[in-house]
Amino acid sequence: MGESISQNNRRKGTSKKFLIFIITAILIIGGSVAAFVLLNVSDKQNYFLAEKNSFEVIGEQFEKRFEQELNWQEKVQENPTESTMELSATYNDPAAGTSPFGPAQIINNSTLTINNSMDLKEKKMATEISGAFGGITIDGLNLYLTSEKLLVELPFLKELLQIKEGDIGKLLHEVDPTMYSGKEKIDFDTFFNGSKVLSEDDQEYLKKEYLEMVYDKLPDDAFKATDETVEVNSESIDAEKITFQLNEKQVKDLLSSVMEKMKDDKRLKEIIREQLAVQSLGAGVSTSSIAPSVENDIDQMIKEFETTLDKAIKGLETFQIPDGLNSTIWVKDEQIVKRDFSLSMGPSKDELVTFEINGTQTLGETDQTFDYTIGAVENGQDSSMTITGDLSWKDNKADDSIKLVAGDFEAAYTGNSTLIDGKREFERVFTFKTRPDQGELNWSGNATYNEDKMNSEHTFAVQVPGMAEDALSLHVANDAKLIKQVEIPKDPEVKDIGSMSVDEIMQYFQVEVAPQFQQWMMGIMGGNLNGL
Repeated sequence: MGESISQNNRRKGTSKKFLIFIITAILIIGGSVAAFVLLNVSDKQNYFLAEKNSFEVIGEQFEKRFEQELNWQEKVQENPTESTMELSATYNDPAAGTSPFGPAQIINNSTLTINNSMDLKEKKMATEISGAFGGITIDGLNLYLTSEKLLVELPFLKELLQIKEGDIGKLLHEVDPTMYSGKEKIDFDTFFNGSKVLSEDDQEYLKKEYLEMVYDKLPDDAFKATDETVEVNSESIDAEKITFQLNEKQVKDLLSSVMEKMKDDKRLKEIIREQLAVQSLGAGVSTSSIAPSVENDIDQMIKEFETTLDKAIKGLETFQIPDGLNSTIWVKDEQIVKRDFSLSMGPSKDELVTFEINGTQTLGETDQTFDYTIGAVENGQDSSMTITGDLSWKDNKADDSIKLVAGDFEAAYTGNSTLIDGKREFERVFTFKTRPDQGELNWSGNATYNEDKMNSEHTFAVQVPGMAEDALSLHVANDAKLIKQVEIPKDPEVKDIGSMSVDEIMQYFQVEVAPQFQQWMMGIMGGNLNGL
């Protein structure tokens, strides 16, 4: 009996992994292939063009709304900039008391200021951090970063601490030789260039080898178009109804083709290997040479990936998809106004899981609405959520509301804003409910963008049960401008941490850093006490 239970558990585990591959492939079928359709000459292409066009409309509306913010980001990418951010908080809870050393006094008399200069093209950054905490002022903390090295200036040390890009692997190995080989390289350029989940070459490879393959394998006769009138937001719309249907054999053949290709795809496995290494070591770390223990773990994961694919391919023979894949969209002016998707599958007829997506949407120039239900039914249990939204952007005014409901959980967003002469004023409210509890985050403020500068003010207020209204709020003020260049100290006196061993670093901090830090702290605390 114990053996039977064990076999059943293994079967369920395999089924879950198998379902993951099924769902992944279905998502590829249902959405991503739309990017490859460029000509409107068949029902098949009409279907995916509607998906593509609808997605692009959302992007275009976002760009219209936030044109000045996006323009400023382009300037930041192309020019050196300097920004000063000041953070402060207000705590008004009457129960907190008025003690000089109580939380209210400390929070209300504290600020944190971050002055940051950045040049993404030249790969230079200089950051100065200062603050006042309950009457104690701290400044003199500076960070400097280039594509080659990191410099840290502490207020109690004469020299700057330095570590070069090529020395980090050695230090990591000394700290944890089981995790790091010592040959890892931290790419500081990643900080300036940004990090992507996949390189452009890898993305292009996956698109060409998988998405285009899936699209080409979808039979043209699986798509049928007719005219039909549908109700959307209580309005009758004459639309083109396009059905996309694959029977059980067609779905299995398609999935089998994809998984067979994945099983023998060496480059795909290298991409997966690289992503697993990044997750283990962190972004910006070269994965050309990693510690044996990490490499062994990754090798094991790749083997599990191959084993799971083998089992999934064999399991397709008995896997149940009785109704195949059914997707219907209604299209008006090359945009989707209604959608109905369903797929039932499982290892047996008694273990079917039904996935459903249905709803309506309108994507106008000034108003966008959507009302969708997304759910799964398993063993008679319906697990579904609804997401509705009403977005409006007209005459430089926004009025938005979005709500998500899943069982006893509810999340809602309401927001409005105005844009006048380059100044945006806004108020946004996020509400979370899990009966009977409720919490709310209010975000209000303004932002102004000019040719060579911007400034903004933000206030975040939290409301939760048991806390007075507006008891706690965070204030953020930000001023930024274009500058000529980022200043990095030239030939400073440095302590090159990267050239030292871990033991030497520990001795340095114990013998030199710790005493100077203690002396500095005594001076700050003594001056603060004398001022009381």
